[in-house]
Amino acid sequence: MVCALGAAVCFGTATVLQAVAARAATEGGGGEAALLLRALRQWRYIAGLALDGLGFLLQIVALRSIPIYAVAAALASSLAVTGVVAARLLHVRLSGVEWGAVGVVCAGLAMLGLASGAEGDRAGSAALKWAMLAVAVAVLVLGLVGGRWSGRGRALVLGLGAGFGFGVVEVSVRLIDSLAPSGLLTNPATYALLIGGGAAFLLLTSALQRGSVTTATAGMVIGETLCPAAIGVVWLGDR
Repeated sequence: MVCALGAAVCFGTATVLQAVAARAATEGGGGEAALLLRALRQWRYIAGLALDGLGFLLQIVALRSIPIYAVAAALASSLAVTGVVAARLLHVRLSGVEWGAVGVVCAGLAMLGLASGAEGDRAGSAALKWAMLAVAVAVLVLGLVGGRWSGRGRALVLGLGAGFGFGVVEVSVRLIDSLAPSGLLTNPATYALLIGGGAAFLLLTSALQRGSVTTATAGMVIGETLCPAAIGVVWLGDR
């Protein structure tokens, strides 16, 4: 749980740094791939990626030790981190309702942590591994076309899609049962992890370009929490 909370701090801080870089990379036009390439030239985006990498390593340790839903709930606290850091770096004024939501997230996390059981020991079926790969590809397609959307709901929808991508990563980590090169190359979950993670970064960068940081993060938290938690309980034996 300490590793999961550490990952939440890394992810929450990285989101704000990437938001600053994405907005600085808005000029120049082009599609989502062009936006991502311009953002990669910003030192803040690179720093955000470094924090994401550290957070991912901490997340893997947590996912190998406690149920998916407990890890996902801990990662949801990144919303609180994002809100606090955004208020500092982006000069965003959070409303009383938003601060109340941050408090509810933290309280829910504490309750869920106290109530969590043991991590499941069921091996994921081949069908579940292929299903994760299919979802990862769908998220990638959403990322390629999502930048054309406009309106107030854009950040929420793209953030939700990013959450599904990160959720694929969470489940795929549990579905990789062998780290041998031959086992990794023949496991669909390996490709689901890579595609889902890459697509999630694409969607999140697009969501942060013009939308609200807290709104995009809220959508991401929903996507990466509910579905992976259900999969862990129903198909992987989490208690």
